[in-house]
Amino acid sequence: MATTLGLNHSSVSEFILMGFSTFPPHLLPVFFLLFLLMYLFTLLGNLFIMATVWSDRGLHTPMYLFLCALSTSEILYTLAITPRLLADLLSTCHTIAFAACVSQMFFSFMFGFTHSLLITAMGYDRYVAICHPLRYNVLMSPRGCAFLVAWSWAGGSVMGLVVTTAIFHLNFCGPHEIHHFFCHVPPLLKLACGTNVPIVALGVGLVCITALLGCSLLILLSYAFIVAAILKIPSAEGRHKAFSTCASHLTVVVVHYGFASVIYLKPKSPQSLEGDSLMGITYTVLTPFLSPIIFSLRNKELKTAMKKTFLSKLDPQSS
Repeated sequence: MATTLGLNHSSVSEFILMGFSTFPPHLLPVFFLLFLLMYLFTLLGNLFIMATVWSDRGLHTPMYLFLCALSTSEILYTLAITPRLLADLLSTCHTIAFAACVSQMFFSFMFGFTHSLLITAMGYDRYVAICHPLRYNVLMSPRGCAFLVAWSWAGGSVMGLVVTTAIFHLNFCGPHEIHHFFCHVPPLLKLACGTNVPIVALGVGLVCITALLGCSLLILLSYAFIVAAILKIPSAEGRHKAFSTCASHLTVVVVHYGFASVIYLKPKSPQSLEGDSLMGITYTVLTPFLSPIIFSLRNKELKTAMKKTFLSKLDPQSS
C-alpha cells in the first residue's frame, strides 16, 4: 500500500499505539473479554442478517439489498480495527509497522465513509417508497440500486485514498507514539513536522466534515419530505405503518451520526487523549454492535423472516 501510493516514510519504520497506556493494567483482560464478545456478536449479527435476506426471496427488495451492503461494510470496518485493538489489550508490544498503519487508515476510512454513503442511500430509498410509491419500482429498480451501492463503495474508496495519501505524504520526525488505539488522523498529525502540516490538517478536516455533513443533510432533507408526506395520511394506522418502515433506519442514523459528531466535532484539548480513546472505542466497537440489534428488533419483516428461516430449521415441527 505504502509503495503504491508513493508515501513518504521519512525516518519512521513503525509507530507505537498508546491508546491503552492510561488504562489500569488489571482491567485490560476485562476489556478484552467485553470487546471480544461484542466483536463476535457484531460479526454473527451482520452475517445472520445477510443470510436471512439472501435465503428469503420475500426480502429481495431494494431496502434489504442496501441492508446487506451495510452489513458487509460494517463487518469490513470492524475487521480493519478491532482485531488489532484486541491484540493490544493482551500484548506488551504495541508497535505497528508503517505500512500496516497506512493500510489500517485507508481501510477504516474507506469502509467508514462507505457506511455513511449507504445509510444516505437507504434514506433516499425510504423517501421514494413513502413520497413516490407509484414510481418506486422505476426509481429503485435493481439496476438503480446496484448503481447506488457501487457509487457508495467507489465514494468510500476515493475518500480513503485521499485522506490516507494526504496524511502519509507528511514527514514524521518523532516521537513515534500515537496516542490512540489505531492509526487515526488527529494523533498522527501531532507527530508530523513541516510547514505544510497545518494546510494538510485543514484540508483533510474540510474534506471529512464536508462529506459527513453532506450525507447528514441529504438524510435530513429526505426525512423532512417523509414527515410531510406521513402527516398527510388521514388515518393514524396509516401514519404509524408508514413511519414504522423508517424506524430502524432512523435509529441507526441517530446512533451513527450522534457518536460521529461527538468524536469529530467536539473541541480538542491536550488533556483529552484518554477521552478520545474512550469515545473512539464507542464508535468503532459499540456502534457496529448496536446496528444489527436495531435492525433485527425494530424491523418486523426481518424478525419474521429470521424466525421462519432459522427457527424452522432448528425445530422442523415449528414450520
